[in-house]
Amino acid sequence: MVSKLTVAAPYEAENQIEISLKQAFELLEPSLRPPFSLAIPKPDEYAQLNRAILHGVLTEPHFAKTHIKHLHALVTDGYAIFINLLVKIVHHLYPKLLAPVKNQLLWVTDEMVRVSGIGFDALLVSLFRQIVGGDFSDGNLWLCMKLVTLFLDKWQCFLEEVPHVLSSALYVFLRVLADHCRQNFEKLESLRRLEINLCVKIVREEFHLCLKIGRDFIRLLQDLVHVPEFKAILNDMVLNQSQFNTSGFVGVSQIYCTRTSSRYVLLRIIPEMETQLRFLLTHVKLGHQKRHQMWFARKFLNDPNKETVIVDIVRFVCCAHHPPNEIIQSDVIPRWAVIGWLLKSCRTNYVQANVKLALFYDWLFFDEKMDNIMNIEPAILLMVHSIPQYVDITNTLLEFLLRLLDNYDVEHKGVIVKGVSSAFMLLTSKGVIQSPDVLTSCPALSPFLKEGLSRLLSDVKLGSSKPTMATS
Repeated sequence: MVSKLTVAAPYEAENQIEISLKQAFELLEPSLRPPFSLAIPKPDEYAQLNRAILHGVLTEPHFAKTHIKHLHALVTDGYAIFINLLVKIVHHLYPKLLAPVKNQLLWVTDEMVRVSGIGFDALLVSLFRQIVGGDFSDGNLWLCMKLVTLFLDKWQCFLEEVPHVLSSALYVFLRVLADHCRQNFEKLESLRRLEINLCVKIVREEFHLCLKIGRDFIRLLQDLVHVPEFKAILNDMVLNQSQFNTSGFVGVSQIYCTRTSSRYVLLRIIPEMETQLRFLLTHVKLGHQKRHQMWFARKFLNDPNKETVIVDIVRFVCCAHHPPNEIIQSDVIPRWAVIGWLLKSCRTNYVQANVKLALFYDWLFFDEKMDNIMNIEPAILLMVHSIPQYVDITNTLLEFLLRLLDNYDVEHKGVIVKGVSSAFMLLTSKGVIQSPDVLTSCPALSPFLKEGLSRLLSDVKLGSSKPTMATS
């Protein structure tokens, strides 16, 4: 009887990936034992042999080293087929894998890094995406520990072969640390220290890799300002840039003005969650979304600690899911409505504030030449469409945005005012809203907020009407 890779409910059909690996193993099992054939396999035989060996590695820990030696002896493609199979297993099967199989999966990942197999960076990214935000279960913490240890142990390999993966590791572990630092579980202490060590090592020794992340790097750092090592990093970024020994780094404003790629945002959304979110935002009609939202909440937000993942979901919706015009113009539930639901799902003030920051973050440094209007569209539409039935949401969001102007970064207030005003101007000129008057003339909104917004917009108009002066 061939061992299984996954545990599945009785009503679930067996996954095709698992079936193909199992069938290959059953067919070729006799040839997987020494002495191995010296014949060179044909391309289709080679692919089948890779499947069989992988199944053996994952289900026969006592023979795993023998299977890997066999693979090393016959490999002709730089391990590309083998690693591609691993990526598919991680992406489609990881949550259902049996614990011993997960253990073997991380063992063989380490082996693929050691031999610098083609595509091992994609395998690591797939594993990053299986770390569940706000999940303090033993299995999730084990995966964090395995990956952070791998990156510390193989630091030189990553730096020389795939430095971009260090940027991804930094994004992931800064975000995960924010969750881990809010809990005082004893089992988190050693993991927390390793995560801090890795992040500080990347920032202090290879700061140029941090610049690739863009503005969300600072957003994540600021969520860890209570950790002494990260407070010192933030201080040096503002007051002592030479500490980072990176030519071309002129200050925080440079990072603020770099939009974060959606590939970083996707790192904090597990594949199953991404599938469900895209389905909701592509196929579910407005007015029929309630049962889908209830299912989603039960599946992914069923623990109070997992509430923090709402921040990541909002960044995903703003930055990584940009529907085409036919969806925007249809009766499918719009992005702003999903964000409104998520905002109302927040139970704690801390999470709610971070969700609002995630929603408005690209507004603060918006530059029409560098940024995408789709990143800022959900916030304005949520404010406008919440009038008049949910005007409290409009008041809350507008108040938060105006507070950000004054308090987010006093040293760079000019940059932020310019970003927010540019966002309003582009949203108006592109017809996302007809005019800011929909907010400034709304009788249901707080007079104080309307005055603040009017002052911002009038200052912009005055600034744009002044003649430009040459500066020396």
